[in-house]
Amino acid sequence: MNIMNTIYHNLIRGIITSTIFFLILYPATNAYSSPYSLEVSKSSQELLIKDGEDIIKRYRVAFGKGGSGSKRQLGDNKTPTGTYKILEFRENSRFHLFMQISYPNTIDAWYGYKNNLIDGKEFKDIVKAATSNVLPPQNTSLGGYLGLHGIGEVNEEKLSIHDRHNWTEGCIALKNEEITEIRQYVSIGTTILIKE
Repeated sequence: MNIMNTIYHNLIRGIITSTIFFLILYPATNAYSSPYSLEVSKSSQELLIKDGEDIIKRYRVAFGKGGSGSKRQLGDNKTPTGTYKILEFRENSRFHLFMQISYPNTIDAWYGYKNNLIDGKEFKDIVKAATSNVLPPQNTSLGGYLGLHGIGEVNEEKLSIHDRHNWTEGCIALKNEEITEIRQYVSIGTTILIKE
């Protein structure tokens, strides 16, 4: 019985690995398109709006208070690294404006499956969402509900914290007027690359 379990798990891991490489080589296309993309550097605390290789705008941002390294599970307060898409907007968020990203992506799901944080069905559901350009499951052990947002109700203390600290639970935060300005460059399907 143990030999059969080993063979089964090795087969599943092989299928998952093949799926990941396929999705990296042939990413899903999107009916929506934007001439702009977003690029984020956690180490320089910067968000760039790009048109091809040209930088259109540059903003200082705050990240997850969990420190460096990519998000791997719910509650670690880290900002993920990787390539995502903007998939939803919430105009009346408590953070002024919220742009939800497609976290977890297939690579996040692979790490989650490899580290026994999610099961095969959850992995499959995340991959299916990635290939369909819809929000992946947000309620797994990997966490969810991540994106770009403002700081919400403004006061001197909040502005001071925003300027000096990484304070979010994994999101990317900007000042309210900045997230409002960014909205004109972003549509459903806009790519966001988050780098360490």
